[in-house]
Amino acid sequence: MDLRALRYLVEVVRHRGFTAASKALFVTQPTVSKMIKQLESELGTPLLRKEGRRIELTDTGRIVFERGQEMLAMHARLQAELADLNQVARGELSIGIPPLANSLLMPILARFHRRYPRIELKLFERGSRTVEEELRSGTLEIGAVLLPLGEGFDTLPLCSYPLQLIAPADSRWRGRGEVKLAELAGEPFIFYGEGFVLNEIVHDACAGAGFSPTIAGRSSQWDFMASMVEAGVGIALLPELFGRRLDRGRFAVVPVAHPQLWWNMGLAWRQGRYLSFAARAWLDTARSVLTEPAFAAAAGDPVTPRGDPLTPGGAPALPLPDFPDPQP
Repeated sequence: MDLRALRYLVEVVRHRGFTAASKALFVTQPTVSKMIKQLESELGTPLLRKEGRRIELTDTGRIVFERGQEMLAMHARLQAELADLNQVARGELSIGIPPLANSLLMPILARFHRRYPRIELKLFERGSRTVEEELRSGTLEIGAVLLPLGEGFDTLPLCSYPLQLIAPADSRWRGRGEVKLAELAGEPFIFYGEGFVLNEIVHDACAGAGFSPTIAGRSSQWDFMASMVEAGVGIALLPELFGRRLDRGRFAVVPVAHPQLWWNMGLAWRQGRYLSFAARAWLDTARSVLTEPAFAAAAGDPVTPRGDPLTPGGAPALPLPDFPDPQP
């Protein structure tokens, strides 16, 4: 059985379609279709079926999908262990990164590249929920995710920022010291991309405030979300890290209270799983960057939770200083 065909099947299921899977795999859609048809021909039975616009697994497909994930994870572990034996300072490392977190990891990435220039970093931009799923399946060794996670993971906290309301400069929110979440009922929201845990956090908080948010648009990029806000498409809730970068002449940036919502980011990996040399080196580099006094001094005072922060699972927020933007 061709491991590449299994990979294509897994990505089609994860991305709920051939087009999105082909983009994630960096191949054409016909290539993905051809490989899955070959796999179906080899097994003598269909693996996928169409239900309206949706693609669903057949009974056989469900078994192949589940076992295929196990085989791909085992293959990745085998490659990692062999790479350690053959050349500890060479190889590659696949890391899942939510698009909102890429700037946070730049200082770590730069330090890692200086230390290990022969290790190739493969950065996969995924929502935090998708990164968690791929960590569980074993297709990723390390991922940046929203904390806290469920059981079965070790984590390294990176930072914590409260969410802020981002609105046009001429909006009724301009000059406010804070805004209650319930005041945003009826406003059109710019939400995050698919697979973002922040979507769930905001949805749940709005439900607790007595309303369901109206979604006017979505994006995985914070700066494009801000552009849509400026264009009058809707309002957005973004971590303070990004609110600091916005021009106050063009935007109203207001802390959200009652409840206060938090963006707690960290690195995660599976407990008890073998980590390659590259993965261990990445974590060692991250720890050294996080504890370096120069970074804490440049970042200023750490972000301290106020009031009753709402975090996934009801766990307390994790206040840590942010990183300075990398110098050109």
